Amino acid sequence: MTGRRALLAAGCLAAARAMAHTPSPRSAAELMDALMWNREPIGGPFSLVDQYGKRRSDRDFHGKWLMVYFGFTHCTDVCPTDLQQIGLLLDALGPEAALVQAVFITLDPERDDRRRLSTYLKAFDARILGLTGDAQAVRQAADAYRMYFRKVRLAGGGYTIDHAAVTYLMDRQGGYLGFFPPGTSAQRMMVIVRPQLRSS
Repeated sequence: MTGRRALLAAGCLAAARAMAHTPSPRSAAELMDALMWNREPIGGPFSLVDQYGKRRSDRDFHGKWLMVYFGFTHCTDVCPTDLQQIGLLLDALGPEAALVQAVFITLDPERDDRRRLSTYLKAFDARILGLTGDAQAVRQAADAYRMYFRKVRLAGGGYTIDHAAVTYLMDRQGGYLGFFPPGTSAQRMMVIVRPQLRSS
């Protein structure tokens, strides 16, 4: 089984479960079809601002392997768990981590400005780049990656963000390789990522 097929197979069941519980303008089956079989382009142009105030586009990352995670800093469970594993993966890669750029794109730009992203991501790994922007720019990035998300009002006031929790792996030209489902360990990601880094 190739690295890409192994990655897709590992992600199928868990990501389907993660998406299936939430209503979406597009069905869970459509989202999974796009992610699993590449029937639609995954990834593409975006223009956002990182935690240091620098404007970033997808073109800035060409030449590196890219791990993309969409989430929000007020998430209390899934996002912190997955970001911790991404940080552990970067540690485990050692010098090869320089070939990889991990990116956290907020789905909650209303609360996640660059200063909050900076403070938040330091708790996981300073190498993870946080990206935010206005609502339209965030939506453009999410749509490019076929990312489901929706603001959900809470009964006691406030809101949360319902979203699909997957980590995308993109090649050095911005091509989609596959995804890791929520809760994937650093060790499991290493099995897929390290051979990719050494393949060219």
